[in-house]
Amino acid sequence: MILVHVTETVIDDNTDVTVGPYVHREEVNIVRQYELVFIVKPDLDEEATDTLIGKIKGIVETNGAEVIKLEKWGKRRLAYEIKDYREGFYVIVNFKGDAAVADELDRVLKISENILRHMIVREDEK
Repeated sequence: MILVHVTETVIDDNTDVTVGPYVHREEVNIVRQYELVFIVKPDLDEEATDTLIGKIKGIVETNGAEVIKLEKWGKRRLAYEIKDYREGFYVIVNFKGDAAVADELDRVLKISENILRHMIVREDEK
């Protein structure tokens, strides 16, 4: 997020010339808490699933966010069929970071072929 502050017109005292509005730009990274839920294909073996979860956790951490909690819910039956699968391996990750981390995760999870579905939700501040 970029905050832009515009102050009144600045007049240069030495030349009596109006310079124009003074614009101050400042990039602000607001750290928020997010919850990521993703469903991995059930036909992956345990080692491949753990590798994929480690990759997702690594993306979070390399982008400057902090993983608060990682829960593996395991295989569960889906409410409806997704890509010809009736069940999936559920994983929930809670992390603190800025919006850029959530955007990067969203981009990577969309192109990952072993992820059936994902959702990133910003948790409310209390």
